[in-house]
Amino acid sequence: MIAPNITLDGQTILVTGAAGFIGANFARRLLEGGRGITVIGFDNLNDYYDVTLKEARLKELKDTADRHPENRWFFIRGDLSDASAVGKVFAEYRPGVVVNLAAQAGVRYSIDHPDAYLSSNVIGFYNILEVCRRYPVFHLVYASSSSVYGSNKKVPYSTDDMVDDPVSLYAATKKSNELFAHAYAKLYDVPTTGLRFFTVYGPAGRPDMAYFGFTDKLRRGETIRIFNYGNCKRDFTYVDDVVEGILRVTVRAPEKKTGEDGLPIPPVRLYNIGNSCPENLLDFVSILQEELIRAGVLPADYDFDSHKQLVPMQPGDVPITYADTTPLERDTGFRPATPLRDGLRRFAEWYRAYYLK
Repeated sequence: MIAPNITLDGQTILVTGAAGFIGANFARRLLEGGRGITVIGFDNLNDYYDVTLKEARLKELKDTADRHPENRWFFIRGDLSDASAVGKVFAEYRPGVVVNLAAQAGVRYSIDHPDAYLSSNVIGFYNILEVCRRYPVFHLVYASSSSVYGSNKKVPYSTDDMVDDPVSLYAATKKSNELFAHAYAKLYDVPTTGLRFFTVYGPAGRPDMAYFGFTDKLRRGETIRIFNYGNCKRDFTYVDDVVEGILRVTVRAPEKKTGEDGLPIPPVRLYNIGNSCPENLLDFVSILQEELIRAGVLPADYDFDSHKQLVPMQPGDVPITYADTTPLERDTGFRPATPLRDGLRRFAEWYRAYYLK
């Protein structure tokens, strides 16, 4: 195991995408568990999905900060593609650690809205790298995605695999993040760690994700579409496991070293964060419906068969995602393992409390 070399207590930490699903959960974990931590949240609150859900996450963060006066919370509304806004945050707060979780998400959305991905995922990430160069940080941790594996047929997916065959623009932008990070690590000695997330789910998640969208449609009596005729497998990863993985990685920055050429040996690492247990989509739907009934979101006599439609694979999708998390476990001692039923039960209970109160 790699020993931690960063102490977060007393640290100023910038979390981009702080109103997003993973970002809000990570920021809350910092506020709950830290001592003397200053958390700077940065988010543009775009309307890719319901802004009121993002505002609810921010309210919860403020409430959490109020309960933990030993730590400080500041939220800044801004866009990563605005270099001056990003630079102003660094000039004023001088964060020692940056966790970049802001991105335009969604594989299918990238097909019809490519500009949003270039603006946020490419230009925005470049702006983050630039300020980390100008205002040196101890560690830059950033979100990549399992989508970079594209049509890779070898499973489980390893960070040692070639990822030169993206099947969506979203995947291509995430691969570009990894390349940019490597270049800045080599040229400017910026310690960076990329995290390839695998189908993150849980309470207050993204409404565009399948489990959330299915729930909305079923509650309205609409038909849900199950792609590739149900022959898909996804490595569903519960959000608390993702947050724990981010936290353990954040305190372990890659070591700076100089090579024979007198230039930095790139201080870079890359990890998968997934459950290492891909679930068949039809099994996933069955568990979801059972938990929605148990939570009282749907009636006990709900006719699921009449509300399910098996359809072909959609452009940009892949038949399976499956994470090899051996390096994460080896280096940090952590391996995500929340059972799917436990995670969907917590989601169903949250959904009822949030939407059916």
